[in-house]
Amino acid sequence: MDLDTNRARLIELLAERSFRHQPDAPFRLASGRTSPYYFNCKTTLYHPEGLVLVGRCLFEVVAPMRAAAIGGLTLGADPLAFACAYCSEIHGTPIEAFVVRKQPKDHGTRLPIEGNVREGDRVVVVDDVITTGGSAIRAIEACRDAGLKVVHCCVVVDRQEGGREAIEAAGVEVTALATREAVMAASS
Repeated sequence: MDLDTNRARLIELLAERSFRHQPDAPFRLASGRTSPYYFNCKTTLYHPEGLVLVGRCLFEVVAPMRAAAIGGLTLGADPLAFACAYCSEIHGTPIEAFVVRKQPKDHGTRLPIEGNVREGDRVVVVDDVITTGGSAIRAIEACRDAGLKVVHCCVVVDRQEGGREAIEAAGVEVTALATREAVMAASS
């Protein structure tokens, strides 16, 4: 299957499993904002088909960038990075997965980034949902602090509330596999 076909099916799954609309009882988001729209991407990304679809989609987007690794802020980015890394190995073009910790461990190596990445590596940052872009920007900054070259950011859902613009203002282009509008259209 091609990217468009995989993306279309991923959007269907997101509409079916991850999207909620409650205009009368808005949700509090990680950003602190409230919204009548909520995306719990874990219900799609932890589903076998959803995990395969996101891995395929991310690999199709990321492979031409010749990135050494893909990852982002734990927990939202973890299944994305792992699915893409798995898919990349199947296609014979390995892309390492990495995790950016919210806080470095206070024991062991105390690394803020776990995985097989080295200073100078080209990496793609991923996130499940962007609203303000705060989590992705934190991951981008941690990667840059570790000497990694962030070449792109991929997200599953762009809520279309300024996150893409904030990430791009930080100097990183964004690809969204789905938008709030596309998921809403699929849920109708």
